[in-house]
Amino acid sequence: AAAENRGCGPGHHWAGRHPGRAAESRVMIASVAGEVLARRADHVVIDAGGVGYSLAVSAETLKAVPAVGEAVAIYTDLLVREDLLQLFGFASLLDKEWHKLLTTVQGVGAKAAMAIMGTLGAEGVARAISLGDARAIQAAPGVGPKLAQRIILELKSKAGSVMAMGASLSATAQSGDVIEAAAP
Repeated sequence: AAAENRGCGPGHHWAGRHPGRAAESRVMIASVAGEVLARRADHVVIDAGGVGYSLAVSAETLKAVPAVGEAVAIYTDLLVREDLLQLFGFASLLDKEWHKLLTTVQGVGAKAAMAIMGTLGAEGVARAISLGDARAIQAAPGVGPKLAQRIILELKSKAGSVMAMGASLSATAQSGDVIEAAAP
């Protein structure tokens, strides 16, 4: 117990890995809301409470981000590696879940998943996987025929829950409603 509180104030727990709990099950930064400071081809910078967060985004997500100076809320996923902490931003929770699922495929890193999402969007990825359309997935930059086929083979059985999530989200919200103006 003493090791769990090392470096933290009273009532806080050590931020290290807990035995028996997978690192993927914990979410550190689920979303960022604030003012758009910059928009670039592959990322945006959002000022949230005086801290500027750089979020890597796909071309599809970038289309949904308002102009510099406007308020926005974006779903995020934090990539943690030994040499890198990188935030990825998504226009919808469905986009985020597809990105996470794509990265479970051997040979698909976070950037390749972003390229696939930027090329096809969540609905296009779902359609390509359900139809076994490797050519559609190959349209993403850096994705060859072998990787596209591996994505289809590995995700065909795993994608059902994300596809069902997409169906339920589309029944309750219009496309583009997830990224919205943050309250002033």
